[in-house]
Amino acid sequence: MRKEVPEVVVAVISPSKHENNWDTKFQGNVTGWFATLILFWVSGFVNAAVLPEDRTDALYHSFEGGGVKIQGPSILVRKSIKDTVSVSANYYIDNVSSASIDVVTTASAYTERRVEKSVGIDYLRDKTIMSLSYAQSDENDFAARSAHFNVSQDFFGDLTTLSLGYSQGWDTVGKRGEPDFAEETNRRHLRLGLSQILTKDSILGASFETITDEGFLNNPYRSVRYRDPGGQNGYSFQPEFYPSTRTSDAFAVRGMYYLPYRASVKLELKTFTDTWGIEADTAEIAYVHPYGDEWIFDAKIRSYSQNNADFYSDLFDRIDQQNFRARDKEMSTFTSQTIGLGVSYEKELPDWETLNKFVVHLSVDHIRFDFDNFRDLTVDAPAGTEPLYSFSANVIRFYVSIFY
Repeated sequence: MRKEVPEVVVAVISPSKHENNWDTKFQGNVTGWFATLILFWVSGFVNAAVLPEDRTDALYHSFEGGGVKIQGPSILVRKSIKDTVSVSANYYIDNVSSASIDVVTTASAYTERRVEKSVGIDYLRDKTIMSLSYAQSDENDFAARSAHFNVSQDFFGDLTTLSLGYSQGWDTVGKRGEPDFAEETNRRHLRLGLSQILTKDSILGASFETITDEGFLNNPYRSVRYRDPGGQNGYSFQPEFYPSTRTSDAFAVRGMYYLPYRASVKLELKTFTDTWGIEADTAEIAYVHPYGDEWIFDAKIRSYSQNNADFYSDLFDRIDQQNFRARDKEMSTFTSQTIGLGVSYEKELPDWETLNKFVVHLSVDHIRFDFDNFRDLTVDAPAGTEPLYSFSANVIRFYVSIFY
């Protein structure tokens, strides 16, 4: 069960796993993570009532940082049926090797492979699009199933778009070395979005999401530490234990302004709260610049901050100090800063009978994480005096899209 992926991503990309803010992957596996990053601004605004283009995408993604490496391919195929239906299928692989600080201080490094399969259908009727999809993800100690429904409607001369969405997830949590260990988790995700074209050069969007989780919500491999004069360096470990329910709410505002020379500036502000006491804020600004008719360059800066959960502590005073306890760094107080660069090349194919165009995209993000109350136990020091933990990570995404 993967719990090592830092706060870089986005919805989610698997609504069956919980996130600290709706586009982060701290609290679970990284289903759809890199796909969400690629579609970050596309999904930020509700689209008008037009079916997606027919296309085939081949993606390679890589995340490396904090002792964790995740990489693998993804294939997406989308095809329209007449003018009202579009169907899609996606095959996604994560190859994970982890020797993160959580692993090396309490367990052994590991490698694993996760495979996700999903299918979807979009139906267009007048100015309404209805979408239905199903996804399943499997690894050696975790299985996720999720179903998603979305509907969007254009109003007021197609200047306003309203969208509603609901997802239901069913997870089964296992544990390596214990074949009889199986815990269930149910997740419900409700979404509401509104976008408005303000002028010919500007658009504004807002979204609200609420997620309810129920069941086994902590990681079976993680431990908390407590003061113990008889333990090495003055502390010992015991398993973490979380509440069995969690409700989180997130609100986001996004704006995009087109500059006179065809470039654009994008801004996003997000806020997140949950019943575990976590509050988080995200701010991102991006600039997109075309060059000629075929090249697009983009750059972004992103800042994220959160406080710790009510039941989090880097070092408890004694064993069983409280009913709920966590020492997961994703439950601590921390900040992150992201700098990202990207380039796309798009080529029309007017002389081809079956293909319309192709797009090649490469983007690289560098992310810095600084933890305010999570300490580095790889340093030999008395309990509670270890240095605070920090690390950097690099995210690479490369994909080719063929439109037909």
